[in-house]
Amino acid sequence: MIQRNKQYTLMFTFITKRPFWVNLLAAAALTFLLIFLFLQLLSWITKHGEHLTVPAVLGKKTEEAISQLKKQGFDVQIQDSIFTDTAARGTVLKQLPDPNATVKVNRTVFLTVNRVIPPMIEMPKLEGLSLQFALEVLARNHLKLADTVFRPDFMMGSVLEQKYNGMRIAEKAKVQWGSGITLVIGGGLADQQILVPNLLGMTFGAAKAMLSETGIGIGAIIAKEPLKDTASAFIYQQNPERLDENFSPRYIQPGQVMDVYLSPVMIAIDTATKKIKISDQ
Repeated sequence: MIQRNKQYTLMFTFITKRPFWVNLLAAAALTFLLIFLFLQLLSWITKHGEHLTVPAVLGKKTEEAISQLKKQGFDVQIQDSIFTDTAARGTVLKQLPDPNATVKVNRTVFLTVNRVIPPMIEMPKLEGLSLQFALEVLARNHLKLADTVFRPDFMMGSVLEQKYNGMRIAEKAKVQWGSGITLVIGGGLADQQILVPNLLGMTFGAAKAMLSETGIGIGAIIAKEPLKDTASAFIYQQNPERLDENFSPRYIQPGQVMDVYLSPVMIAIDTATKKIKISDQ
């Protein structure tokens, strides 16, 4: 302890015995040296003065672009992933900084890439639209026309059904971007005349299938009471009827529609008395 005090005393004596301006210059030199060393260390840490040119990776596969950038000393981050059918899937659509820009080393390059798998989108409502308008709606929703099927119907030129993979698809159902949609188009009334079919006693499901084969559509569906299962309900009345007031056969054209009246139970009609009798079934 005594030895340390002696050292402090000698140091104090050494400083105080010199002129003030000498001590001031020494302090200034020491301060300058410390600042210089700090700046040199900071420059070394930040690699001041070292720059790189950002390579162009637009259009390249994402994995290839990332590998190239990292080999040249850049950090890479996928900023966004979108989808467009005008560019190859899994490729770089945009980069930031721009190609050939001069930046410091260790700079992060942000990439926007095109997705490999197309996203799912909602199916628009096309039924009831004209064919031309339906095609415009398909294009706006990134869907394509797979095929057109014409069916006799009084709604000539209008979309009667929209189908995906052979099945009717409802509005807002999910389909993949770029999917092909088949449209069933009304072809107008056919010139041929066919007998009005007898639908009485048939289930709605069976009658609908039979009418579809002959090109006749379903018009109004009137239920006698609330139905749990429309397809299994029975038809007890139809319009037009099979016979006219003179009991002569009626005719109908493909493309026209028939109205049906449904009941959850079988209803039989006594043609002699016109009274309705409920079956025990």
